[in-house]
Amino acid sequence: MIKKRVLVALIAALFLASASYAGFADEPKELTIFTAASLTGAFGEIGQLYTNETNINVAFNFDGSQNLRTQIENGAYADVFASANILQMNALRRILLMNNSSITVFTENKLSLIVPKDNPAKISNLTDLAKPGLKIVMGTKNLPVGDYALQIINRLGNDSAYGPDYKARIMANIISQETTVNYVVTKIALGEADVGFAWVSDVTEDLASRVDKIDIPDEYNVIGEYPIGVLKDSKYPAKSQEFINLVTSEQGKAILEKYGFSVMHSSPIETAGNATADKAAA
Repeated sequence: MIKKRVLVALIAALFLASASYAGFADEPKELTIFTAASLTGAFGEIGQLYTNETNINVAFNFDGSQNLRTQIENGAYADVFASANILQMNALRRILLMNNSSITVFTENKLSLIVPKDNPAKISNLTDLAKPGLKIVMGTKNLPVGDYALQIINRLGNDSAYGPDYKARIMANIISQETTVNYVVTKIALGEADVGFAWVSDVTEDLASRVDKIDIPDEYNVIGEYPIGVLKDSKYPAKSQEFINLVTSEQGKAILEKYGFSVMHSSPIETAGNATADKAAA
């Protein structure tokens, strides 16, 4: 009888220890969020709001979406991935690294031209991009903002209004292709180039004294859709989903709008996506 009681007590103790461990595992001290560099300002603020509400810190890795994808493919740990295009998210889905049911498109963005505040090259419109000797900086073709810039240049080149050699003259003026949009913006702010292709959201209040933006007409522009989702290997899927819920909440949308992103109703990635952009970038 004594042995039986001891056995029952041991089983009960193991059960309680297991339950306690499970509860501890579900209450992280920190979430790791891999985030497209263009979201730096907005997600920095959303992350602070999340920490204030949950007492869980958020460690961000801000980088080009293609760099983040490569890091995850090579084994880097992340709880959540937010990409500046669907192409990079789909690449991780194809190799079964994402929790597909968690993925949603949460905001949109589009490109503009950015120039130094004093605009020494006197850029005022798209035609000026073909000026001989102009210094243009943009993202690499694998970076969403670079891919979209190339699509815009192709659209302009196919418009007879800009002349048959317009695209070739623009491409000849490109002096640098950067791996994150932050590098593009920095070069323009420092006056190291005359004009760059960046997201509309990149011209923040902090940069307004050093950089101006020039709108690209919608007929030539590309709308970038931003998906977010939980990694399959996340140790804290419930808390990670709570972070995504905050991003897609009214509070999250207000912050994104403040930073220049387009407010939209979030939608599953299966029913949303810039098919043209992704096909062209594949």
